[in-house]
Amino acid sequence: MDHRLSRGSWVPVTGLVICLLLCACVVDLVLAQIRYSIPEELEHGAFVGNIAEDLGLDVAKLSARRFRLVSGANKQYLEVNLENGILFVNEKMDREELCERSPSCFLHLQVVIENPLELYRVEVEILDVNDNSPSFPWSEFNLDITESAAPGSCFPLESAQDQDVGTNSLRSYQLSANEHFILNIQTRNDGSKFAELVLDTPLDREQQKRHEMVLTAIDGGSPERSGTALITIIVLDANDNVPVFDRSVYRSSLVENAARGTLVLKLNATDLDEGSNGEVTYAFSGHAPLKVRELFSVDPYTGEIRVKGIVDYEKSSVYELYVQAKDRGPSAVAVHSKVLVDILDVNDNAPEVILTSVSTPVQEDAPPGTVIAVISVMDRDSGENGNVDCQIPNNVPFQLHSSFKNYYTLVTSEFLDREAVSEYNITLTARDLGSPSLSTRKTILVQVSDINDNPPRFSQPSYTVYVTENNAPGASICSVTAFDPDSNQNAYLSYSILEGQIQGMPVSTYVSINSDNGNIYALRSFDYEQLRNFQILVQAQDAGFPPLANNITVNVFVLDQNDNAPAIVSPLPKNGTVATEVVPRSVDAGYLVTKITALDADAGQNSRLSYQVLLATDPGLFSVALYTGEIRTLRRLVEKDATRHRLVILVKDNGQPPLSATVSIVLTVVDSVPESLSDFGDLTLSPQPPSNLALYLIVSLSTISLIFLVAIIVLAAVKCYKDRESLSGYNLPPFACCCCGGFQPEPPPEVFKKSNLNLQISSAAKVPTNCMEVNANSSLSQSYCYKVCLTPESAKSDFMFLKPCSPGSTPRNNEAKSAENSWNAQSRSASVNNGATTPNEVKLRMPDEFEPNLSKASILYLLSDGAAVRKRARNAHCRLPVSIIRRSRSDSEPPIPDSSTGHSEKCQPGHWPTLYTSGHTRDFEVTEEVSFLSLIASSNSPSAHEHVIRREVVSARTGGVVWQHMRVEPTRVVRIAARSAKLFKAVFETFN
Repeated sequence: MDHRLSRGSWVPVTGLVICLLLCACVVDLVLAQIRYSIPEELEHGAFVGNIAEDLGLDVAKLSARRFRLVSGANKQYLEVNLENGILFVNEKMDREELCERSPSCFLHLQVVIENPLELYRVEVEILDVNDNSPSFPWSEFNLDITESAAPGSCFPLESAQDQDVGTNSLRSYQLSANEHFILNIQTRNDGSKFAELVLDTPLDREQQKRHEMVLTAIDGGSPERSGTALITIIVLDANDNVPVFDRSVYRSSLVENAARGTLVLKLNATDLDEGSNGEVTYAFSGHAPLKVRELFSVDPYTGEIRVKGIVDYEKSSVYELYVQAKDRGPSAVAVHSKVLVDILDVNDNAPEVILTSVSTPVQEDAPPGTVIAVISVMDRDSGENGNVDCQIPNNVPFQLHSSFKNYYTLVTSEFLDREAVSEYNITLTARDLGSPSLSTRKTILVQVSDINDNPPRFSQPSYTVYVTENNAPGASICSVTAFDPDSNQNAYLSYSILEGQIQGMPVSTYVSINSDNGNIYALRSFDYEQLRNFQILVQAQDAGFPPLANNITVNVFVLDQNDNAPAIVSPLPKNGTVATEVVPRSVDAGYLVTKITALDADAGQNSRLSYQVLLATDPGLFSVALYTGEIRTLRRLVEKDATRHRLVILVKDNGQPPLSATVSIVLTVVDSVPESLSDFGDLTLSPQPPSNLALYLIVSLSTISLIFLVAIIVLAAVKCYKDRESLSGYNLPPFACCCCGGFQPEPPPEVFKKSNLNLQISSAAKVPTNCMEVNANSSLSQSYCYKVCLTPESAKSDFMFLKPCSPGSTPRNNEAKSAENSWNAQSRSASVNNGATTPNEVKLRMPDEFEPNLSKASILYLLSDGAAVRKRARNAHCRLPVSIIRRSRSDSEPPIPDSSTGHSEKCQPGHWPTLYTSGHTRDFEVTEEVSFLSLIASSNSPSAHEHVIRREVVSARTGGVVWQHMRVEPTRVVRIAARSAKLFKAVFETFN
C-alpha cells in the first residue's frame, strides 16, 4: 500500500516525534484518576474526601501552584479548601435533576495544577436516596368491565411514577382485598413496572354493579415509600363481541425531531357486531405514561398515531405506547395492545462548548505551557454524531491539548508581550463527525497583564534649548516628554533632574522640573556674559516594581541680548570729567591724535562697535575712524585755529536697539612740550583694573632743545651669555638678557618721519626671540638705548630703561641692582640726593606670585609719541599682578595718601575698581625719578577669583615707599599708559 501525506499535512519527522512525546506526556498527566461516592441532598460543607492527600499533593503548595477544580456542570457543586486540601459540597445536589432516570449519575471533575502542569480526573458518583414516593397520575380512575368477561381477562391499570432509581424506585404494586380481581405485575423494557388487573372470578351485574378497591405502589427504599390510587370498576351488561387488534404488539421507527402531525402508524381493530356495537374507537390505555400522551396522539376513529410533541432521541430512544380499542355499544369492553416506537438519531445537536475554567488575565512573562483555560465539550447525539473535535487558529501563541474525553486545556505556546498584543480573542471551533457535521464556535478572551519590563523612552535622543538671557525667574524654558509602553502604574512617569554642578553651583539652583509633566523652569535670570551654555541630565522613572528609568541630556544655550552698553577704556577722563590730549601745531593732515578704545561685554553684532563725532569745536579739523576709533587730523593746523578743541565721541554698538556711550576729549594745540606740561600736573591715578601681564615699563625721558616730539623707545637685542656676569645682579638665567650694542649714531634724515606712525624693529642676531632691538624714528638729536630683559616662561620679567647712551658708556656700565638686593629706603634716597654717578635707571620686577602658567615670551615693540608697547601672551586667562611706580612731578606736590577709598566687587563698564593701601614689601629699586604710570582696565570676563595689583610709589626725594593695592576681578584687556615730562606713553595690552 502506498502511504502518502498531502503537502498541507506533512510535518518534519522531528516535529512529529515531539508531538508524539507531548501527547504521551498529556496522556500521562491524566492517567491519575480518583472516584468518590456521595449521596444526594448533602448540605453545604459536607465532607467528600481529602483530595490533596489522595492525589499525593503538598497542601502548602496548592495556592502557589494555582490548584483549580473544573466541573462540566452548570453549577459548582463541589469545591476544595486550599488550606487543607479537603473536597466538600458547595451546593446541594438533586440526583433526579442531574441525571433524571439514568441508572448511574456521576459528576466529572478535572483538577488542574500548574508549575509544573498536572491534570487529574475526578469522578464523584451521586448516590440516590429514597427521597421520592411513588405517585399515580390520578388519585382515582374508573374501569368498565362486562359481566360476560371471562376469568383471566387482563385490564391494564395506570402506572405509578417514582423519581428515584435503583432500589429506591418503584418495586411492586398491591391491591386491596376483593372477591374478583388479582394483580399481575409486568416490567417494561426500561425496567419500570406496571400492573394489570386480572379477573379471577366471573362478575354478576345483577348482584353488584360497582366494585371499589385501592391500588398501592411501593418502592424498594428503606424505609419504603408508597403511593395509592382508588380504582372504581363498573360492571356492564354482556356484549356478544369485542374488538380484536390485528397485532398484539405494534412496532414502528421514527426519526427524531419529526414534525408535528407525522404519522407513526395506524392501529387496526375489528368488531363482528353491527351497528354501533361494531364501531370501534381507539384511545390510550389508562396506564400509558404521561410523557407518552404529551408526545403522541391517537385518532379515536381512524386509529392513527401521530407525533404531537418534539421527539428527541437524546431523551429516549424508544417509547412504549399502550392503546385500547372498544366498540360503541352499551356494554363495550376495551381490548389493549402495545406500540413500540423506536427513535432514530439524527445529527441535530451541535457540539456544546463550556468554559469550565478561565485564568485571565495572564502575565506576559508566563512561561510556555501555562494553562489559560479548561474547556469541556459535549454533543447530545450518539455515535459519530456525538464525537467532537476542537481546534483553534494557528496564528496565536496558544495550543489546545486534549486531556481526556471531551476535555481540553488551552495553554501558552510561547512568551507573551503585552506591549505588542494586550489581549487575544481566540476562536475555538468544536465540530462533530456527523454527516453533515455541525459545529460550534466559542470566543475566548485572554487578556495579558502587564509587568514592568520596559523603561521609559524619550521622544527624541536629546534636547537642545535656546533661552534668551535676562529671562524672568520661574519662566518655562522647555518640556521633555517620555512614554512608557507598559500600562497602569508601570507607565506612570515622574521626572527629575539629576544632581550636577554648573559653574561650581548645584544644578538645582539653576533649573527645576515638574515631576508630573516634564516642564523645565529657570530658577534664575541667565546672563550670557557669565554663562553661555550648560547641560542638565533629566531622568524619567516609572512607578513599577522594581522601577525602571532612563536619562536624557538637555543642552541649554543662552542667547545674547544687547544689555551692555559700550565701555570706554581709553583715553581716561581727567579728574573724572574729560580726557585730554596734546596736538603739536606742526603736524600734517592724517596725524594720529589718539585712539578711542571701547569694549562691549555682549557678543556678536551686539558687541560690534562704531565711532562717530557727536560734537566738535571745529568739525572740519578732526575726524574719527568709524570702526577703529582713531582720531586724526583732517588738515594741517594753522595759526588761527584755537588752542583748545573739545570733541564728544559717540561709541555705539550694533544691537537692536543699539546702546551707546560718549567720551569727551579736550585737545590742546601746543607749540612746545613745556607748554603742555602744566596740563598734566594735576592728573591723578584712576582706579586700576588688573592686568594679565606683569610688566614694568619705565620710560627714561630726555629733553632736547627746540624739539618737543616724543621719541619712540627702541628695545635692544638680547645680549650674549658672556654678559651674564655684568647682569648677575638681576639673577637671570642664561640667554635671558640683552643689551644695546653701544652708541647709536644719529639715524639718517629719511628715518625721522612722523614718529607716531612709523617704527623700525629689527631682531637681534643669534639671540632668543624674547629679546629684540628697537629703533624709533623721531626728531631727537641723539639716539636712545634701552635695555630690555625678558625671562622666557619664567615667573619674572625685568625691564630696564636707561638714560641716553654716551660715547664713553657701554652696556656693562649700566648696572642695576636686582630686586633681591637688600636696599632700603635711606640708601636709595642717599643715592639719589647725593648725585651718584650710577646711570639713571629704573628696574621693574614682576612679583613672585606671577601666574606661572602665563607665558611672557612675546613680541615686544615700542612706538614713540603716543604709540604703545604691546605684549601678546599665550593662555592669558587670568590677572597679572603688576607693580606700578609713581612719584610727584615736583617736590612741592604732596605724596599720595596711604588710605583706601572703597572697592568694587565687580568691574562694570564705565566703573573702575578702587585702590587699596596695605602692607610694605620691596620688589625693585628706583634710581631715577619717574613722573607717573596710570592703569586703565575693563572687564568682560568676570571670574570667581579676584587678584590684587600692587602699586608701589617711590619718592626719590624723601626715600619713602608707599604701597597701594588694587583688588579687581579678571580682565582680558589691560592698558598701562605712561606719561611723563617727556610725553612718553606706553600701553600694555594682553589678549587671549
